[in-house]
Amino acid sequence: MEIRTIGVVGAGQMGNGIAHVLAQAGYEVLLNDISQESLDQAMATITQNLDRQVSKGKTSGSDRDAALARISTTLTLTDLGPLDLIIEAATERETVKTAIFEDLLPHLGKDTILTSNTSSISITRLASRTDRPERFMGFHFMNPVPVMQLVELIRGIATDEPTYKACLSVVERLGKQAAPAEDFPAFIVNRILMPMINEAVYTLYEGVGSVKSIDTSLKLGANHPMGPLELADFIGLDTCLAIMNVLHDGLADTKYRPCPLLTKYVEAGWLGQKTGRGFYDYRGEVPVPTR
Repeated sequence: MEIRTIGVVGAGQMGNGIAHVLAQAGYEVLLNDISQESLDQAMATITQNLDRQVSKGKTSGSDRDAALARISTTLTLTDLGPLDLIIEAATERETVKTAIFEDLLPHLGKDTILTSNTSSISITRLASRTDRPERFMGFHFMNPVPVMQLVELIRGIATDEPTYKACLSVVERLGKQAAPAEDFPAFIVNRILMPMINEAVYTLYEGVGSVKSIDTSLKLGANHPMGPLELADFIGLDTCLAIMNVLHDGLADTKYRPCPLLTKYVEAGWLGQKTGRGFYDYRGEVPVPTR
């Protein structure tokens, strides 16, 4: 099962990064979104990131131009139907993802593989809403996609071996490392990472340390490149909360209870870098802790 053409649903931060690396690896990519503005912004971001790679000597100008030529955009979701592989990278809400797959179903090729870039939602449950659970799996890239080397490949209960091998071959062609994971809440990375972030928020909530002292402690005491609260702002506090809720609901263990302070920030619309405020305020020249 050779993959040549790939559709990406969602032109946001993850979707444009996925389209970028796929095109660089030689795949023909069709990028879809419900907003022309989002598609235009995605192409501008991809171009900017490729230009940065050229300036650093990581790729050539001709390879950049060839990669950009391999990316097309469309506002029509069903245009992706006949492609070999579809990677859904829409917002982390199950109802949205399910609706996307239901809209695609009547237009899919017989052998088209469906995948989701979800960071926590059950692959088995998403697959069960389609006509091809055996050709459905989780394809979870890390952010930022052009930089991060890991891709989690998550099999649903029905995923067959040819589908897994076809997706593995894509990861290998991208020059990234695959981590096979079983389909349990939040998989591997977020099963470990999100409770750490949530515990850092509890440490702030309980007054054990300030934003600055918590992040400094983990950067210098555990050799983390970013502090947990800084990382939460980068990921998006709404995404962190959504994943903690998936863990709490799916595993029914109180150790995954989202911190009330995390919920409060999300209720305030302070979602991190993307909204200008989270655990840090990004509206000035230098980020300033908000607590």
